[in-house]
Amino acid sequence: MIQNIAPTKSNLLKTKDNLKLSKTGYNLIDKKRTVLIKEMMQQIENAKKIQEDVKQMFEQAYAVLQEANITMGVMAVSDIALSIDKAENFEISYKSVMGLDVPSVKYEHGKLRPHYSMHMTSPAIDEAIRIFQKIKRLTYRLAETENTVYKLSIEIKKNQKRANALDKIQIPNLEDTVKYISESLEEKEREDFYRLKK
Repeated sequence: MIQNIAPTKSNLLKTKDNLKLSKTGYNLIDKKRTVLIKEMMQQIENAKKIQEDVKQMFEQAYAVLQEANITMGVMAVSDIALSIDKAENFEISYKSVMGLDVPSVKYEHGKLRPHYSMHMTSPAIDEAIRIFQKIKRLTYRLAETENTVYKLSIEIKKNQKRANALDKIQIPNLEDTVKYISESLEEKEREDFYRLKK
């Protein structure tokens, strides 16, 4: 669609500048989208690896917990579980990936101290607690990675819309306008030349 502007040389220069700027913008958005897609694929691989680790550790932890339940009794294990601190101090900060803020979870890696008496307990309960602590930290990493993937996917969609708007609407409109103004100016020049000749 041709823009409704007067066919003058100054408008032709402005439109050409806008066209050049739009093409440069499209190239930059396309490069940014490529980098974001690359980053998202890397984060998806990280998430898959962490999910696999969490799955394996859960299987291991439940096997050890079952052993503790058998040796100590379910009620004793339940009492010990209630005595353990559930939350760890963590803080969410943000890092920038191509101008997009993605979350980064930082947590204290404190020493694991027993919150229960060693009397009448089994080493299996210590092992189960240790594994579940690792799972908790892996879950922090998994949440961070999955949230990053989600934010990257939204940003990629936005960039896709912008790139499409430039590529399918803005740039063709400006090209048509440049063509229209150029043809109008050439027509005027021919008329002027014909008038002078006459």
